[in-house]
Amino acid sequence: MTPRIAVTPRSLSQGGHPALAALEAAGYTLLFPTPGRQPTREEQLRFLPSCVGYLAGVEPITREVLAAAPDLKVISRNGVGVDSIDLTAAAEQGVAVETTAGANAQGVAELAIALMLAGLRRIPPQDAALKADRWQRIEGRELAGRTLGVVGCGQIGRRVVRLGLGLGMSVRAFDAFPDPEFAPAGDFSYTTMEDLLARSDVVTLHCPPEERPLIDKGAIAAMRPGTFLVNTARSSLVDDGAVLEALAEGRLTGYATDVYDQEPPAPQELLHHPQVITTPHIGGYTMESVERATRAAVENLLRVLTTPS
Repeated sequence: MTPRIAVTPRSLSQGGHPALAALEAAGYTLLFPTPGRQPTREEQLRFLPSCVGYLAGVEPITREVLAAAPDLKVISRNGVGVDSIDLTAAAEQGVAVETTAGANAQGVAELAIALMLAGLRRIPPQDAALKADRWQRIEGRELAGRTLGVVGCGQIGRRVVRLGLGLGMSVRAFDAFPDPEFAPAGDFSYTTMEDLLARSDVVTLHCPPEERPLIDKGAIAAMRPGTFLVNTARSSLVDDGAVLEALAEGRLTGYATDVYDQEPPAPQELLHHPQVITTPHIGGYTMESVERATRAAVENLLRVLTTPS
């Protein structure tokens, strides 16, 4: 039997991407076990035992799932996040975990800016009103001249910084390990998290998850009244209850999110709030990002699988 590779990212699970042909040309059989959706734990336990490679989406990959796949050599994510993978178990089992750092950075950065524009100009409710045959004009706010706070200044965050500067914003960034060589032209500087929250009109998150939410009641209390919050990073960075309370009290003017604890998310009050903009995890779901990430993920698979152990 030819060695098998499971392919589960929703952008690829229907097959057909030209980059995948390189895997077949190298002698691998491709499995698309759950077209259009994430696999469940039970489904992973059925298809992974026969696989040597796993081109994975954002679904959890647990110790139990890994233990059931003794022939698995490599997990290749078509993105950068690995917090859904039990890395300790993977290392113990000798399974390489590969990512495509930077492949979707431009797509995520552009979405973050798009969400800011949509929120400050109140585009969603005005679009909905016109579709319901109501003429409803809502006064908006311009980004130019305002301060953008970028939390996390990696590949995505740096792109957001440049885009914000291009729109005429002042930009302040916080990063646990700031890069002193990153010094774009314009009103930009690194600062502390406390200062960023205190002076920003818009706060956007581009950092890895922590043990507890980064944006909780205390963080929101430290923000300027009327701040707009954007999260295209990880849902666990934000305390949903604190955001809902802040929206009700007017301390936040709005919230936009592209990330959720589960996909699709369970019905919840926050996601139906009129001052909340939601998108179905589309940050990296652009033609260009999918192309870059798929080719990089395939290259990672072939490199690991064809390198003598």
